[in-house]
Amino acid sequence: MYAPLTLTSLYLYPVKSLGGYAVAEAEVTPRGLRHDRRWLLVDERNRFMTQRQQPELALLAVAPAYNGFLISHRQRPELLPLFIPFEATPDRTLFVTVWDDILWAWRGTPEADEWFAEALGRPCRLVYMSDMVRRDVEPDLNPEGQLVSFADGYPFLLAGEAALADLNTRLAEPVPMNRFRPNLVFAGGAAYEDDLWEQFQIGEWPFRAVRGCGRCVLTTIDQATAQKSPVGDPLRTLATYRQAENSTLFGQNVTGPGHGRLRVGDALTVLSRK
Repeated sequence: MYAPLTLTSLYLYPVKSLGGYAVAEAEVTPRGLRHDRRWLLVDERNRFMTQRQQPELALLAVAPAYNGFLISHRQRPELLPLFIPFEATPDRTLFVTVWDDILWAWRGTPEADEWFAEALGRPCRLVYMSDMVRRDVEPDLNPEGQLVSFADGYPFLLAGEAALADLNTRLAEPVPMNRFRPNLVFAGGAAYEDDLWEQFQIGEWPFRAVRGCGRCVLTTIDQATAQKSPVGDPLRTLATYRQAENSTLFGQNVTGPGHGRLRVGDALTVLSRK
């Protein structure tokens, strides 16, 4: 008999591909959890930057602060922490590219750009997604018209503790959940049972598991050191038993109600299955 399904962790990642932090509760918005991935670093061509190409982004830790967050470098204490507000001040704009989407964004401050350039050793810009920008989830899988922030494609990523525990029994060195960067973590149930979910509820709020999340090289990067696994794990091991639709799957891409509030400890109830 499995334990009841329960929401055990909530994570925010205010800047795409930088560190995240846990919260006890979070507001649900039309683009995902409030303040999640609304900021983004772009390169000289205004193209999005991630750990896939720049693993050292993992060294930029993020901690909550009043009305914003602090960014610090895990290995360079001489770099004073940088404060970023949750929302940008409307000023300068530019067009940025995230995968195949071309979006306009507000510029951050020159001081922030200088801090990141020093931290990463290359020119880059910090940009913010305004509520006036419309970026849709994949249209053929999005009858609700759900929006998304600078996340790869969906407003929420759900992962189960049982799935991680099962994966770790197959690895020479276990990995923590932060390799998969979920927003919503649940306990209870069988490993990977979320593969079969369609509609589910957290607390009183309805969600939909749209598709399994195809994983990439980012999962092989230690989030504390920015070092890649020399053997390509956990992705290599996952690929031996979690292949579907030409992807290696872990967790679920999820759409949500557009409003509400989630709290750690909320009950999770499966309403329908695929």
